Amino acid sequence: MSALKNYVVLTEDFLTEDFRPDAFTHEDHVGVAYELLTAMPFLDAAMLYAKSIRALAARLGAEDKFNVTITLAFMSIIAERMQSRSYDSYDTFITQNPDLLEKNLLDEWYPPETLASENARNIFLMPTGTRS
Repeated sequence: MSALKNYVVLTEDFLTEDFRPDAFTHEDHVGVAYELLTAMPFLDAAMLYAKSIRALAARLGAEDKFNVTITLAFMSIIAERMQSRSYDSYDTFITQNPDLLEKNLLDEWYPPETLASENARNIFLMPTGTRS
């Protein structure tokens, strides 16, 4: 965990594209999502986050890496966790929700081939349930 990062500042930099995209980690994705969800309603945060992630992918020449399903599913899980109790900071939140740092967290709801599909990249796919 990167407890020393200031995700409020990184979120501002993220939204203005004033950061090094090649150094943007999975935890940075989670931290920025947390800050956006703290600042605005879910739909607004999800739309702004998705637009910015799509722009980031384009900036890196990797447009095909943007995935609507992964983006919205992670945003939903983060928002749900934030609603379940009060957190005074991202550091407290991630300390109590370390599983959000696992890139394969969605495997519980989606088969890997579903998440890798073109449909998942272009539209939000409903979860298929827990895997056995």
